[in-house]
Amino acid sequence: MDRMTSQPGPLLRGQRIYNGMPARELGSEGWHKPWSGGNGGNCLEAMKLADGRIAVRQSTDPDGPALIYTTDEMTAFIQGAKAGEADFLLS
Repeated sequence: MDRMTSQPGPLLRGQRIYNGMPARELGSEGWHKPWSGGNGGNCLEAMKLADGRIAVRQSTDPDGPALIYTTDEMTAFIQGAKAGEADFLLS
């Protein structure tokens, strides 16, 4: 079951994709660092899933949990961050 919606998630290699699942279960191919820089390796990595959702994991913990977002959720976050609406997270 998808832990965010309590609905069955799509299958990946015969297994359900759900929020908080171990990122390693999504495989090692397809993860990208959308941005990086002089942050000492503290990056998020993202992967576009076959159903259009986006998985996000911590680059320093690739076996940790994957957070799964819909395209609409990720769009809202990115647009809000660009508009400065997430700046409070850094202060």
